[in-house]
Amino acid sequence: MALMGKKPYTINSKEYITKDIVSMWIEAEDIADKAIPGQFVSVYCDSKSELLPRPISICDTDIENKMIRLVFRIVGKGTSEFAKKEPGDRLYITGPLGNGYGNPDTEGKNIVIIGGGIGIPPMLKLSKTLKGSKNIVLGYRDVLFMNEDFEEYGNVYIATDDGSAGTKGTVIDAISKNGIKADIMFACGPMPMLKAVKEYACRENIDAWVSLEERMACGIGACLACVCKSSDTDSHSMVKNKRICKDGPVFNVREVDFS
Repeated sequence: MALMGKKPYTINSKEYITKDIVSMWIEAEDIADKAIPGQFVSVYCDSKSELLPRPISICDTDIENKMIRLVFRIVGKGTSEFAKKEPGDRLYITGPLGNGYGNPDTEGKNIVIIGGGIGIPPMLKLSKTLKGSKNIVLGYRDVLFMNEDFEEYGNVYIATDDGSAGTKGTVIDAISKNGIKADIMFACGPMPMLKAVKEYACRENIDAWVSLEERMACGIGACLACVCKSSDTDSHSMVKNKRICKDGPVFNVREVDFS
């Protein structure tokens, strides 16, 4: 993990891609150079009453233009503050943080990349990076976003809760109904989706890696505010858990217990 101090970075562009989801390109050469798919940054509020940073996954990087892309949903005071900023304004950021997907061996394998809800953005950089034949399955409640961003990197399949686009149902329904074969899977999204991915991967004997979404405090593994059950004993806490911000957010699906 490459850890950097909190620094000010300039917003290059901002766009609302839905009524409550914002995409920003931020000038951050040092983060763009180091970030790997699956890592995140901690973004700090200007307000003195909001002390804890907000973790936001790195959606994409543009190394040539020295920028990172963050895509986030407006859900509270912190993200509301970030969304009000305009190009030319600054955000204080620490990163890149966490362990990402690394450099998995995907040569000759059927790759399935799964994103659900606000877990979709961090899968874009992974989709661009992985070599091989990729099927990309994106799950939405109703309103689609970013699906077109993925189209040049693989075959895109859509699942929606209401059936307004693609397969009606879950991402696993879309995989089954479209006859998608997988040797290795990568997923990020809400916990019920990840639980279903684990059940499917274990049943079909598929290697799978998942990125967990969780509220974090320190972002560096010191506070134990973001833990998940694990099959292994954590060397820091000496109990069977994993610190999502430090040990993850990406885990082999067989490492984590969703019960």
